[in-house]
Amino acid sequence: MEIRKNELAANLARVKAEITEHVLAAGRSSEEVELVAVSKTYPASDILILYELGQRTFGENRVQELEAKMADPLLQGLDINWHLIGSLQTNKAKYVVGQVDLIHSVHSLKLIRELERQCVRKDCEQAILLQVNIAKEASKKGFAKEELDSAVAAVKDCPHLHLRGLMCMAPFFEDPVAAYPVFAACQDEFKHLQVELGADKIKVLSMGMSHDYPQAIKAGATHVRIGSSIFGARDYSR
Repeated sequence: MEIRKNELAANLARVKAEITEHVLAAGRSSEEVELVAVSKTYPASDILILYELGQRTFGENRVQELEAKMADPLLQGLDINWHLIGSLQTNKAKYVVGQVDLIHSVHSLKLIRELERQCVRKDCEQAILLQVNIAKEASKKGFAKEELDSAVAAVKDCPHLHLRGLMCMAPFFEDPVAAYPVFAACQDEFKHLQVELGADKIKVLSMGMSHDYPQAIKAGATHVRIGSSIFGARDYSR
């Protein structure tokens, strides 16, 4: 356990230092970017170690794994900010509304309507991001640029949902510099949304993962979703 503590402490410190370096290089303030530690496939014990090191925001991809970790005795009573960052199926919406601080991956009008319906049923409210598929990748979900207006209008009709911004994933490029135009295009949509709804409400631009987050920060990301650079390579057989 001590070895794992040291490993995670070193990784977290390195990632935070690199984030600060890239934020300052972009002429931004270090307070402008929040680290979402993506803990998928890793145990609650790792989350506890990072929590004790000061990390508070954790992202999970799968609803079932998120529920298990939120209920884990090791993590009870801790002020963890849970974010759902993975694709959310409509039939799983009932399990996350009112339970997580932020849903990053709202990708369809159907899901918007179902989230609102479940919020009404549970008498709760939910903060969300709209997932944008800027590159129109067939393998990824999300709204195309030209679909965003209808998505925003749909959220406006849902009083229990609070739109906080946008999330996007760039295609995987061997050279992550190639991801910058995708992130920059998403930032443009984010700025338009701030003008429409107010910068006091639209505050979150979730972009960038372990491979390409420096480019996302350069393009204005407020939240970066980093997993393997902190936790290590993932073993999906677990």
